[in-house]
Amino acid sequence: MPASNEPAANDTLFILSLVVFNFISFISIGIPLASLPGYVHDTLGYSTTIAGVVIGAQYLTTLLCRPLAGRLADERGAKKTVLIGMASGFVSGILLLAAALMTAWPAASIAVLLASRLVLGFTQSLIGISAISWGITRLGPQSTARMISWNGIAAYGGVGIGAPLGVYLQQSLGLWSLGVVTMLLAATGLALAWRRGDAPLNPGARLPFGKVLWKVAPPGLSLALATIGYGTLTAFIALYYDTRGWDGAAWCLTAFAFAFIGTRLLFPNLINRVGGYTVAVACLVVEILGLVMLWLAEAPGFALAGSALTGCGLSLLYPALGVGVVSRVGVANRSSGLSVFAMFFDLALGLSGAIMGALATYIGMQSIFLGAGAMALVGLAIVWALLQQERRAESG
Repeated sequence: MPASNEPAANDTLFILSLVVFNFISFISIGIPLASLPGYVHDTLGYSTTIAGVVIGAQYLTTLLCRPLAGRLADERGAKKTVLIGMASGFVSGILLLAAALMTAWPAASIAVLLASRLVLGFTQSLIGISAISWGITRLGPQSTARMISWNGIAAYGGVGIGAPLGVYLQQSLGLWSLGVVTMLLAATGLALAWRRGDAPLNPGARLPFGKVLWKVAPPGLSLALATIGYGTLTAFIALYYDTRGWDGAAWCLTAFAFAFIGTRLLFPNLINRVGGYTVAVACLVVEILGLVMLWLAEAPGFALAGSALTGCGLSLLYPALGVGVVSRVGVANRSSGLSVFAMFFDLALGLSGAIMGALATYIGMQSIFLGAGAMALVGLAIVWALLQQERRAESG
């Protein structure tokens, strides 16, 4: 374990050797994203609603399986959980290949395809949390923020690579190739995980789900309220630009992504230096400023700057609050706590479109960014209370 708070080079390499599992997982998630809706609607002849259900089934499964994933990692160990996740990813690839070969039987194809999506959702829930827990167990609690940060970069990078790769494979070889590549990725992950040393179990009493949820709820609710800003940006930025008569809405998402990843790379150890809740307060202030800029923007350049500020603010929020989650649930329930924490993020992304879409009908498209900023302000109040609570505990 490192003697100081500064990350050693070999520790960073070790972290990268673990987040590669999440990277592989998210490439597999990204591969079918842009290809399956067209296959379901155009090739199989089903409605866009069915296409949406097929895509959304994976995310629902991930959400529902989060508690199970955390419990498995805490009780069976991170390595075993990663191996189970990679094995299920291989099964998902087999099912995707089978669905592609059943095009002549649309009902059978859609059923097998849905099963593939459900299994892939289970895969996602297991691998990300296990990789984080594996690294923290080996490197110590001071690595929590870095593990979460690099895991997030791996996730965004994996989807960014997987989506265009999937389109290229489908156009060049056909849908069946997506299943084959998914199987190859999972097999690679299995081989890499099998060769690594075991991840030791953390001793201590395991808390029931209800108690874990109670402990995680304050930082989790703050994360959810802040994440609504991200969900609003991704879901409505194009419509927002249309209502203003502007072009180039996609550049806002690019600015967000560059700012998000850049901030994580520029400040890899900030959370260890000044504390998780302190960084979270600063993150939320920056995000709120970005959302207010989007609300007040009178030119595309201001909207672009607002999107970048929002990305900067959200970049370190998840790992900053994640450090607080680990301290609240204890070492023995680390994976369970982080899994429940991730559920708040999943729920916020799933509900933000519906919530802000309904709000737009009453306050207008432009003002939904003000609404998202107001929700983030409530999240800021929660984190401020947690920070004061932490300071009182340290001084008393």
